Amino acid sequence: MAWVSTAELVAAVSEAGGLGIIGSGQAPPQWVREQVHRVKELTGKPFGVNVMLLSPHAEEIIRLLVEERVAVVTTGAGNPGKYLNLLHDAGIKVIPVVSSVALAKRLVRSGVDALIAEGMESGGHVGELTTMALVPQVVDAVDVPVIAAGGICDGRGMAAALMLGAEGVQMGTRFICALECTVHERVKDMVIKARDRDTIVTGRPTGHPVRVLKNKLAKKFLELEDRCAPGEEFEKLGVGRLKQAMVDGDTDMGSVMAGQVAAMVRQVQPAREIINDVVTGAENIIRHIRCRVVD
Repeated sequence: MAWVSTAELVAAVSEAGGLGIIGSGQAPPQWVREQVHRVKELTGKPFGVNVMLLSPHAEEIIRLLVEERVAVVTTGAGNPGKYLNLLHDAGIKVIPVVSSVALAKRLVRSGVDALIAEGMESGGHVGELTTMALVPQVVDAVDVPVIAAGGICDGRGMAAALMLGAEGVQMGTRFICALECTVHERVKDMVIKARDRDTIVTGRPTGHPVRVLKNKLAKKFLELEDRCAPGEEFEKLGVGRLKQAMVDGDTDMGSVMAGQVAAMVRQVQPAREIINDVVTGAENIIRHIRCRVVD
């Protein structure tokens, strides 16, 4: 959600009763600080920041988030263990994203507060397990709250996640088409027009597979895979491509990271409307199931 989950969307989500998360990606610390200050101007509700631990700025960003006293830090692409004491001393909850049971257990032993179990249906960097398979295994393996992510778009997805033992859900793709999301309109149009088989995973040979919507860039990545190109070629082709799509609107040669549920996104809506739709839908399904059990 780098270049997607910026201050405007984050504040709108938190104001609507969710927990908005700034996607810091590879952004420099000053940009992250500006985003944090902007969210604070727009809402007094709690919000968080996602830190990609492979970023060269990760440690500096962690320290500025401690200064800013954000409520939650979510992490990806690494182990936040060395930052836990620093974050916890500032009263910040730490919730890493995991794609396997082994990683989940290791992070819980290090002292994290909760986990986001993310299946391969999600957009962006993915693992190999589906949400349906991953979430209950992680729930059974750890004693901290588990949040489900990947392939969740509406009340049915949220209800299913809760039935699997999750305490809540993380959603990304549907919020690309939130009214408050600042991504380029071409990206929103591409998501809305997506069909069920319009995402693809590229970059598996690099060890960092990414799910994107099919376009000319994705085709070039697949061509590199077919001829077993060296890692340097993948890196060179991928530099700056997410911003090229999300900010500049190049949906041909930019990286349009989106999950398989893109095909379920029908329209641009305010964040509050999206959240109300998902929560109300889940409540109605769960109520219906309870009634059937009682009958």
